[in-house]
Amino acid sequence: MRRFAAALAVLAASAGLTVLAVAPAHAYGNAFFHTQSTGNRGVDVVAIQHLLTQHGHAAPATGVFDPGTVAAVRAFQTAKGLGVDGIAGPKTWAALAPTVRAGDSGEAVKALQLELNAKRRLNLAVSGRFDAATTTAVRGFQEHAGIGVDGIAGPATWKNLVWHHDYPDFGQGICDQDPDGNGAAANWGTGAAVAQLEQAAKVFAATGQGKLPMGDFGFEHGGTIPGHGSHQVGLDVDLWPVRTDSAQCTAGRITWRSSTYDRAATRELVKTIRAAAPGHVKLVFFNDPTLIDEGLTTSYPNHDNHLHVRYCEAVHPNNLYVC
Repeated sequence: MRRFAAALAVLAASAGLTVLAVAPAHAYGNAFFHTQSTGNRGVDVVAIQHLLTQHGHAAPATGVFDPGTVAAVRAFQTAKGLGVDGIAGPKTWAALAPTVRAGDSGEAVKALQLELNAKRRLNLAVSGRFDAATTTAVRGFQEHAGIGVDGIAGPATWKNLVWHHDYPDFGQGICDQDPDGNGAAANWGTGAAVAQLEQAAKVFAATGQGKLPMGDFGFEHGGTIPGHGSHQVGLDVDLWPVRTDSAQCTAGRITWRSSTYDRAATRELVKTIRAAAPGHVKLVFFNDPTLIDEGLTTSYPNHDNHLHVRYCEAVHPNNLYVC
């Protein structure tokens, strides 16, 4: 791993790029397939759609788990003798993801390339051809994850890759804030959580009320994060309330009691967050009593100056994150 990281750093330096320093995963003992269902969006959803098409159950690669995707999942589950619920849980994922290797081609390879690009911040061509660059990327991920390095995407590689966290696109109406000193290393979340936040930020930015300031999300491989009691599984993210001058990304954080607090815009923001992930927002901690009375947020100590959004999955090992 050290040799791979050193080589990557040299390569990046020669190209004038900056590499985000992160610790290797060392074989994720807690890796699992993130369950995806109606309302989810993101790279894991689009991977499922490509895999469904690979198996003959066409699902347009929209990245949104829509009714067409539900129908395709149900058809696949029926064909495979699985429980038919239209939800892509661990058993459905395992049946969907075939072993692919150098020389293979098709929709499953596209799914693999998309996952590698999102989870390892790469720029592979999503060609559907398992070429030399894809082999190198798979080997790099396997070394990063601490699993067997053979360049073949088999069951362990797929599970670890789907489990691995994603990194937000800060061009989607999001600005990066760092109140707890954890830096860019704390910007990672699950594929669905990241995409759902990006969608909300994009919609909100279009209203002309400024960008969405994002505090800590989580670490690349989860785990304890300084300054937080949660944020350990990639489904919790902190956001700033909106200011009346729309300068929440540049003029500093405020509380719901501040004279520059824009309740109407913050209300709209919360509604947008929920609309971008229907059925997948477990709660929003924020102590504005009006928004609490309206059922939009929930009171929690020390949440006067930020919104804590908790996303959820239809199935999750931790009950706090079950929708």
